[in-house]
Amino acid sequence: MGENKTLENLCINTIRFLSADAVQNANSGHPGMPMGAAAMAYTLWTQFLKHNPKDPLWVDRDRFVLSAGHGSMLLYSLLHLTGYDLSLDDIKHFRQWGSKTPGHPERGHAPGVEVSTGPLGQGFANGVGMAIAEAWLGARYNRPGHQIVNHYTYAICSDGDLMEGISQEAASIAGHLRLRKLIYLYDQNQISLAGSTALDFTEDVAKRFDATGWHTRAVPDGNDTEDVARAIRECQADERPSLILCRTHIGFGSPKQDNFSAHGSPLGEEALQAAKKNLGWPTMDKFYLPEEAVNFFRQAVGKGAEAQQGWRNRFAAYKQAFPSEAAEFEMIQAGKLPANWAADLPKWSPSDKPIATRVAGGMALNALAKHIPSIIGGSADLNPSTDTALKGMGDFQPDGADGSKTLGAVGGAWGYAGRNVAFGVREHAMGAAVNGMAAHGGVLPYSATFLVFSDYMKPAIRLGALSRLHCVYVFTHDSIGLGEDGPTHEPIEQLVGLRAIPNLIVIRPADANETAEAWEFAVQHSSGPTLLALTRQALPHLDRANAKDPGVAKGAYILSEAEGGKPEVILIGCGSE
Repeated sequence: MGENKTLENLCINTIRFLSADAVQNANSGHPGMPMGAAAMAYTLWTQFLKHNPKDPLWVDRDRFVLSAGHGSMLLYSLLHLTGYDLSLDDIKHFRQWGSKTPGHPERGHAPGVEVSTGPLGQGFANGVGMAIAEAWLGARYNRPGHQIVNHYTYAICSDGDLMEGISQEAASIAGHLRLRKLIYLYDQNQISLAGSTALDFTEDVAKRFDATGWHTRAVPDGNDTEDVARAIRECQADERPSLILCRTHIGFGSPKQDNFSAHGSPLGEEALQAAKKNLGWPTMDKFYLPEEAVNFFRQAVGKGAEAQQGWRNRFAAYKQAFPSEAAEFEMIQAGKLPANWAADLPKWSPSDKPIATRVAGGMALNALAKHIPSIIGGSADLNPSTDTALKGMGDFQPDGADGSKTLGAVGGAWGYAGRNVAFGVREHAMGAAVNGMAAHGGVLPYSATFLVFSDYMKPAIRLGALSRLHCVYVFTHDSIGLGEDGPTHEPIEQLVGLRAIPNLIVIRPADANETAEAWEFAVQHSSGPTLLALTRQALPHLDRANAKDPGVAKGAYILSEAEGGKPEVILIGCGSE
């Protein structure tokens, strides 16, 4: 037992000082959080997290989100130590231009980074979306004796994450949905950038989460790895999402322990050397990695390969027993579309009765969802207004009592196999949850609300675009054309800001046919999100008989040439105008 504890302490201190050395070397960053949270992260990653460092995209891996993205060196240290393709040289280039280790985790840079985090609360809500995706995939594809989707979503969140309103929105959704495979470790160090949380965050967090339907468990000493492990096991046995409140100490072991000076700045050479002496760490060499600790961490490679091979064997048996389901599962995991997926997209002629593009959008969405099984999503309590319900395709709700007769239910399955997610009036969490669903993989998610409320969602939209996630943000009531609701609901400046977001494709169709084509584009555009801005009011159908190369896929087309071919004025427009 003593030898094991010695090795454990060696491994935990390896995380601490690899993180602190990298921050000091960059002369920029957040050393305190990795030093304080190292013990609980070590426990999670070495005893519970199911992952394969040599195949970071294995579909049935556990997902890990560092919602407290400022503590990115904690994640980078764990990725390097457990054997991901992240070298010590990458660690030494922390926060440098072009490196795989940016200041806050960015999806697509280092393998093993599931989502981009940093703006606090986003990762918290991303994790909820990941758990939704896992529950839906499991309900759709698992069969008795064949569990091919069975993994957890873990996250480490901070005091700052839980101050943000998005965390309350997301916690409320998760509690209602009883997402039991969602387990968060709360790094409760009671220090933020500006000082102690005694200044601004004194609520009873456990009671708050109890009230939203979560299981909560306190770990009074975040360095007590045995208690952390017991807490995680208890959470795995519970039927609710779980929050483990780990009382930690920012900058543990350093002269700046429990001081806000350890939050967002390097410790400084003097304090760093003092911390190393205090914890019995060699002071001569930076980036010292004890061979014994590295060898222990690298056991993750063998364990991960064994776990993945076990899954492959299970999937082979599943494929033999359920060939059509297995083929569909493989297709959606690869992000592919089935044959004839666009066959039922509606079309309109100029003589047809004018309709709102939101109505056309709903028709197109339902036509696509009949053929594309991975489409799943919902609105912020606006299905009747945004026309985005997947009719008859079921409500994503906790398994149990049948609530299919509940007011507002769309019809069809009631349970985790339902494809309509009721996000409630929680636009910010909805956007981030949809991002998490897209990052999880195996689903093509969408969200919907009024365009004016994109202001409530914009941080999530921006991160979805930064991460190049394949999802669709639907916004209706896109102009002053909604009239009677008045200026509080009339979007004026929103499109300008949304169009300025890099990697975000914004489409504002001019009629029903353009709307169907916009949806056709969106489901194929896998290198980033697509935003659809749709009308409340009915629009006539454009006569495109003489249009040059009509369609929205290229962003614009010529509807009508000038007589004689030489224009005096060029009129450019989109949407209802």
